[in-house]
Amino acid sequence: PPRILTLEEPVLHLEHCIAFAVHGNPAPTLHWLHNGQVLRETEIIHMEFYQQGEVSEGCLLFNKPTHYNNGNYTIVATNQLGSANQTIKGHFLEKPFPGRMFNAVFPIPTPKFLCLDSNTFSFQVSIAVGLAAFACVLLVVLFIMINKYGRRSKFGMKG
Repeated sequence: PPRILTLEEPVLHLEHCIAFAVHGNPAPTLHWLHNGQVLRETEIIHMEFYQQGEVSEGCLLFNKPTHYNNGNYTIVATNQLGSANQTIKGHFLEKPFPGRMFNAVFPIPTPKFLCLDSNTFSFQVSIAVGLAAFACVLLVVLFIMINKYGRRSKFGMKG
């Protein structure tokens, strides 16, 4: 019957790899479980192995795993004489914001002008009106200066 020789925790090479080695004659078929459920191989999670005599060595590869891929991984080796399995815990990333609401992490600030009393608010309005009036007077003075002195010809000719 098959015998699982090694099963190692995930290690990052080019991709994350759960390395394994299984011995069996006849050669066993291999499949994986994730938290007790059959693991479907995809482009992101797939198994690569090679057979060398009676030993199959390889990796369960993960391409950029997230916290959704954390959990228990079980390799199951089966042939005509029996089966063997072994489980290892795979931890790739921490869950972002564990147990917190989004607003608790990124609170929405309350606008400060809503919390002011009427005296402070009227003072701010009077300052804003004063600045606007000053800007208008300045623009009128600049307009008059440009019209009065800006049209003179350098050579005293009228054109």
